[in-house]
Amino acid sequence: MNVVKQFWRSAPSRSILLNYNVTRLVSAATITPIQRIQEPPSPVELDKLYKRVELEMRGIDPAVLLSYSWFCIAAASHLCIDVTKSWALRKAEKERHTLLRCVHIYKKHRVQYEIRSYFRFIHLQRLTGSTCETYLEYIQRNLPEGCALKVTKIECLRIPDHITPPIKEK
Repeated sequence: MNVVKQFWRSAPSRSILLNYNVTRLVSAATITPIQRIQEPPSPVELDKLYKRVELEMRGIDPAVLLSYSWFCIAAASHLCIDVTKSWALRKAEKERHTLLRCVHIYKKHRVQYEIRSYFRFIHLQRLTGSTCETYLEYIQRNLPEGCALKVTKIECLRIPDHITPPIKEK
């Protein structure tokens, strides 16, 4: 039992000595000020402008697509984005696959499977690049299962320098 008491008594004194040596070394060190290198100002990057952004939504359930299109329009109105058009195709796109019931015989016994795809479209106008990225990230993160989203952006570009307007002669 004496051994245990000696161990506990000696441990704090060692840590005090170690801490004292560390603080003494730190206080004896000299600190030199760091000089900042001045960087030249970077040119201002202009935000992209989009004339129109077209959203094409495709899914297997028309009710889910309708609900998601309402969500997209509501999100656009909160960000003050102009929604010019929102519509759906009248009929679904049908894809049929024909399979044999039995692979080995009875070619006349076939089964047809049908996949229906429903579409909805939304057109947005006059968007900046940062607003467009924020909006698209938000609606893509909330995309329901069984739906796909295709985005087409039409960007406004500056007229190139080599193209000049015609000179008017007097």
